[in-house]
Amino acid sequence: MPTDLYAVADFCLIPMGTGDSSVAEHIAECQRVLEKSGLSFKMHGYGTNLEGPWSEVSQAIHDCHSAVHAKGTPRIATDIRIGTRVDRDTPAGDGNDHKVKRVEEILAKDKAAAS
Repeated sequence: MPTDLYAVADFCLIPMGTGDSSVAEHIAECQRVLEKSGLSFKMHGYGTNLEGPWSEVSQAIHDCHSAVHAKGTPRIATDIRIGTRVDRDTPAGDGNDHKVKRVEEILAKDKAAAS
């Protein structure tokens, strides 16, 4: 088993106590951190998919907290889901994409069968 598990994560960083109803500037700061991390990530409407070695994923989320606090945010809450698997290799950067592609293939078969 690898010493550092490959992690496929989804996290939602929630800045609190900013006095502003928009969190876009804070989320942009986190995205800047992720860009520098070198990890595979994709922002979506309510969070970010992030994948790579467990320790690097954890560090990147930590670094997002630090960067958003440094911009003046007094409190941050973060919801995190992390999946790992050891029954097969996950090519780097392919964890989330593979899951989506697999479901799309099943739905395409459904459509083809219905035609």
